[in-house]
Amino acid sequence: MARRTPRGLLAAATVTVALATLAAPASASADPQARVFMVNPVQSSGDQTLVDAKDSATSVPAGAYATATLRNLDSSGGLSGKWAYIRSDTGASAKVADAGGYARDDDQFEQVMAYFWVNEAQEYLQSLGFGTELPGANDRAQPVRINQWGADNSFFTDKKAEIRFGKGGVDDAEDAEVVVHEYGHAVHHAQVPGFGTSLEAGSIGEAWGDYLAVSVGAHADAKYGWPAKADIACVADWDAVSYSDAPHCLRRVDSDKTYADKVGEVHADGEIWSRALFDIRGSLGARTADRIIVNAQFGFAPDTSFKDAALTTIATAQKMYGKSAADAVRKAFQAREIPGV
Repeated sequence: MARRTPRGLLAAATVTVALATLAAPASASADPQARVFMVNPVQSSGDQTLVDAKDSATSVPAGAYATATLRNLDSSGGLSGKWAYIRSDTGASAKVADAGGYARDDDQFEQVMAYFWVNEAQEYLQSLGFGTELPGANDRAQPVRINQWGADNSFFTDKKAEIRFGKGGVDDAEDAEVVVHEYGHAVHHAQVPGFGTSLEAGSIGEAWGDYLAVSVGAHADAKYGWPAKADIACVADWDAVSYSDAPHCLRRVDSDKTYADKVGEVHADGEIWSRALFDIRGSLGARTADRIIVNAQFGFAPDTSFKDAALTTIATAQKMYGKSAADAVRKAFQAREIPGV
């Protein structure tokens, strides 16, 4: 599913993560280390003047990188593991042993970013109880293709249940929020095969991808102590430098859109639903909100309407946390003026 308009867990306490920036030495660890962006360079630096400059290494400051542990890898020596594997790529395949030396001018950097952030997203879902006390939500090795789509776009395809990241401008897998957005589609498909067969269901899918990107990015910032100097409600600040004015955003999760503002395009209409999810987060806190939001999605139909999905989410909040949580969820959807809620 295309992600943009026409040009428009806590992790287990035993996990070891190096928090050093690129300029600092990596911490001693038996686990392989890699350079990744701290979500994305615009978000971590707050610098809205950054540009792609044809993948130039010098166009992004060293402080935008962090050294982090690559977790859940198998013994292949490549980017293959419990929750993600890079199925194909352009250029040479990344080697885990070299992952600490790649920068954005290396083809292998996007491979590392995709592996790290898909794994990070699933670990976040696991930290919420999905896969243990709650049903698993795409708890499998997610196949990913890097730069195999010759356009500045990325998508999840249900035919092979894989994610494909495109190139052009900022290569899409350089922005963690693009990576996690597309992973959101994979989660929806795993929960409800074929999800998104109606306009409103498709809009919910785009909104969920945006919201998950924001939620996982914010969680990673807090977990690793990374700086967040741009607006959290702005999605894919770095990817958007090539096609938006500053402050750069692909979309937002805090728009004032209501149901009356529907225009019949899934990305635009998704901002109605993502605002409701963002408000639920604001009312109940990230952990409680995300447990409700994700758990409710198991009960969606492939062609669900805004009304039915909202009512399912309210009922899930009631079952999991009681009346006060259900009231908060209902209030968020009512603020979007969704009929019948």
